[in-house]
Amino acid sequence: MSLRISVVIPVYNRPVLLLRALNSVARQTHLPCEVLVVDDGSCPKLDHLNFGSSLPLRFLRNQTNLGVAAARNLGIREAVGEWIALLDSDDEWEPTKLEKQSIYLREFPETRAVHTLEKWIRKGNEVIPPAYLDKQCDQLWERSLRHCLICPSSVLLHRSNFESVGYFDESLTVCEDYDYWLRMLLQFRIGLVHEKLVVKHGGHPDQLSTTVWGMDRFRVKALQKILSDRGLTDDRRLLVLEVLVEKCSILAQGSEKREKCKEAKIYSDLADQYSVQLRCENTLSI
Repeated sequence: MSLRISVVIPVYNRPVLLLRALNSVARQTHLPCEVLVVDDGSCPKLDHLNFGSSLPLRFLRNQTNLGVAAARNLGIREAVGEWIALLDSDDEWEPTKLEKQSIYLREFPETRAVHTLEKWIRKGNEVIPPAYLDKQCDQLWERSLRHCLICPSSVLLHRSNFESVGYFDESLTVCEDYDYWLRMLLQFRIGLVHEKLVVKHGGHPDQLSTTVWGMDRFRVKALQKILSDRGLTDDRRLLVLEVLVEKCSILAQGSEKREKCKEAKIYSDLADQYSVQLRCENTLSI
């Protein structure tokens, strides 16, 4: 039985990149039942784009630029498919991406989410991602604490995920995906199609990861949220505290170098606070 897949593409002021992303969806060997483009307050609007394809395309719009998390959430809530495929507007898919994931899900029907490997392109050349970004399922939650190991454009999720895990945190300007995957992986494992079925293009001037300083600030917020999660085991709680100490210490040093004394003190104090908490809880666990 063919999966009914809704594709959700958030976009802000990227008409050329959006057309490339849409073309990659149109080339899929397993076509989605709909494609929702969520225009996050672009100026001018993007719904005038002349996209010459028979894709079942719908444009949704936030009147103001609310951020990628809000745009994704709007698309997910409006989607009619049983499965949700996320695609960032600056990425594209290989033609068999949805087909290979559908085959995986038929083989492992208990799976509620599956992702793939990615091909990274910088200035027209493929670059090899660092070894620490390995996506194998073993210890994926633990390894995801330090680095975001799941690419939104690679993920296909059952819509029931959003009932149990919730939606993307709209208070996070960036790292909203890091926050979501940590919450999701606390509840269940994610499947992996071990093929490069997503093409990630980096280096363009409006790439969020290069325009926002101190992305660990947002990862710290996500980790602070995770500490209060009832599904957190004692061992995992210690790991969260350990990573909080590391990230707060790095942010304190970075803030000091940028002569942001107030921020430096805030993160230095947090590092001390979590360091004391880690020692205390380590002692109790012995």
